[in-house]
Amino acid sequence: MAPTFDLIGLVVTDMAASLSFYRRLGLDIPPSADTEPHVEVTLPGGLRLAWDTTATVRSFDPSWSPASGGPRMGLAFRCDGPEEVDRLYAGLVEAGYEGHLPPWDAFWGQRYATVHDPDGNGVDLFAALPTG
Repeated sequence: MAPTFDLIGLVVTDMAASLSFYRRLGLDIPPSADTEPHVEVTLPGGLRLAWDTTATVRSFDPSWSPASGGPRMGLAFRCDGPEEVDRLYAGLVEAGYEGHLPPWDAFWGQRYATVHDPDGNGVDLFAALPTG
């Protein structure tokens, strides 16, 4: 039997700040989770997304340190349309999150933008461009 891809884990420096960001992207995370050392949600389709504080990770891996030179992975959220990409990006930047790539029409046929979560991870917002 082959392994089953089941969870994406993020290590965060401030749980409440990180969860606030992902709530703005539509994830249903209860407010009580803000003070927890480990939080996870099950996404449509069954894949889980989890957050662990740096202290939690160091509790079982004392030599853990964050990657240097920038993040090496990113998350992408599909939006209902190009207007939603623009609206979400503007709302996140207005809320104080770092905009990395403002919305643009990508040559591969999508409206695309990238914003950084509180820990500097790139989060892409995208939607198909109208055809015809």
